[in-house]
Amino acid sequence: MSGMVRLPGGRFLMGSDIGYPEEAPARRVEVAPFAIDRFPVTNAGFAAFVAATGHVTGAEIAPRAEDHPDADPALLVPGSAVFCPSPPGGPARPWWHFRPGAFWRAPEGPGSSLEGRMDPPVVHAAFADALAYAAWARKSLPTEAEWEYAARGGLEGAFYAWGDTLRPGGRQMANHWQGAFPFGEERIRTTPVGHFPPNGFGLCGMIGNVWEWTVTPWAGGKGCCSLPARDAARVMKGGSYLCAEDHCRRYRPAARHAQDPLTSTGHLGFRCVTRD
Repeated sequence: MSGMVRLPGGRFLMGSDIGYPEEAPARRVEVAPFAIDRFPVTNAGFAAFVAATGHVTGAEIAPRAEDHPDADPALLVPGSAVFCPSPPGGPARPWWHFRPGAFWRAPEGPGSSLEGRMDPPVVHAAFADALAYAAWARKSLPTEAEWEYAARGGLEGAFYAWGDTLRPGGRQMANHWQGAFPFGEERIRTTPVGHFPPNGFGLCGMIGNVWEWTVTPWAGGKGCCSLPARDAARVMKGGSYLCAEDHCRRYRPAARHAQDPLTSTGHLGFRCVTRD
């Protein structure tokens, strides 16, 4: 089980009564023993999957009009959602843009590439793409409860995955937005897996860097920056490099968000579990 960590399972305190409303109530939940990837799936790992299977991601296929009845027909082309920061010193502008030609190999769209970027998590993987990878690897995607149990690293009720202080001793513990959101440079992006300290279970990147898919259907309202989510929306967990102290403090184990399974973005990845 190379690259995975076996967890004993058990009862833990899931959710939060002091976070965002959709995280409540804090309640006791039990999970069976399972193993989970130490790191989210990287660009290198996803490239191996594509090379072995010929898989074509959803971002590389034009959306069907019947799946997006309210969409501008001009946008029914292959592509994905890309984050565009506002220039420092300027007015805030809409930060999510559908970019034709953006997909996992070209994360910012045409002209971008993975050169020198094989170690960060793969992004622009829709739910079906994550499921396909997991099946190829003979694994599964985690439930929300499994994911949160793993992210907490054995800390009972802590606000963050490492305790109750965002930067203990001034140390940066995860890749999340620095400074005022959404003002920044165009090259704000993911960091290599393992760049920040592991949690108490030895798992890396459970918080920040990229949100991660779970198989759990969404319930509980809408968060701060969701793209429109259809009835089949799934829960994503962990926050991303776009979560900020002044905008979206979802770089926490209890945090949760809705994600349309047909939509991919530049800040959403995944990791896998096994249960045997």
